[in-house]
Amino acid sequence: MKLLLIIAFFAFVNTAKAQLPNEKFGKPSSMEWEYNGWGEAINADAIILCKKMKVTYQISDQVANFNKNSSEISSDNISDFGKNQIDDGNILVKYEFRLRTKILKQEGARHADIDIIYFYSDNSKIFDELTDLKVRVFSKNEKGKVETRKVNTASFIKERLDDNYMVVHVVVPDVQAGSIIEYQYNIISPRAAFLYDWVFQECIPTVRSKCDIEIPAFLQFNMNVPINKLIKSGVEVGQLAYDTNRPDFKKGKTCPTNHYTITGDNILPQEQAPEIIAPFTSQINMSGVTIPAKIPKGRTHLKIN
Repeated sequence: MKLLLIIAFFAFVNTAKAQLPNEKFGKPSSMEWEYNGWGEAINADAIILCKKMKVTYQISDQVANFNKNSSEISSDNISDFGKNQIDDGNILVKYEFRLRTKILKQEGARHADIDIIYFYSDNSKIFDELTDLKVRVFSKNEKGKVETRKVNTASFIKERLDDNYMVVHVVVPDVQAGSIIEYQYNIISPRAAFLYDWVFQECIPTVRSKCDIEIPAFLQFNMNVPINKLIKSGVEVGQLAYDTNRPDFKKGKTCPTNHYTITGDNILPQEQAPEIIAPFTSQINMSGVTIPAKIPKGRTHLKIN
């Protein structure tokens, strides 16, 4: 019987690990309600269950004017495509951010509040737009029924951080131990040669941190990826549809892309972690074309320059 109990326990642990994290936002899973962390994370005040950033480029017909006779942008003509003027009017970068945090102890309620920093220069007509900011709090009542509460936008406080950046402080009131908080927001940016940083290692344990980035292949950039066993990455060739109102383009058109997926699992805070996980930053170069861009063998953490 003792042996069976031990086997059952490990089966439960493996099942929990297999089902977590839940990347689908909008409704916490039953496993997430029961989950309280792993290893050294068990004693944390709060944990990040899932943190995601999806990045896509929106290409307009102004860019596609390089070749009116071309039905689509392909590996055969992408070198010519890359020679066109890339400016704020013809390429936009769309970021979709999602974050789910669970409060494990009452003193961890402070981790329900977040700051969202985005580019909005005082000295430029170029700025990023923060859109679709939504915050929900899930909690269980005395009968165990899940109750959902939307955080009023009055709790969102905008402030200028410096000459180039704004910050929105999201204050979530009345958070209790056991609550799960979901945040979602988008950023639309005209700055094709810049990507926001992504930090895998937070001040509280993180079950999953994931970046999904699809970049037009005519934008080439270099990869510098520190080795870390907790983070896995991959790249493949993709296709990105671009918008056009041109009457001579009768069919939907596409552009080859480099599609990167970077995932970190079970990441402890820096003071607990055996190795430092640096943020990944990015700066795109247009000096050439690589289809697809390569992630160096054996490296797992993106830094683009």
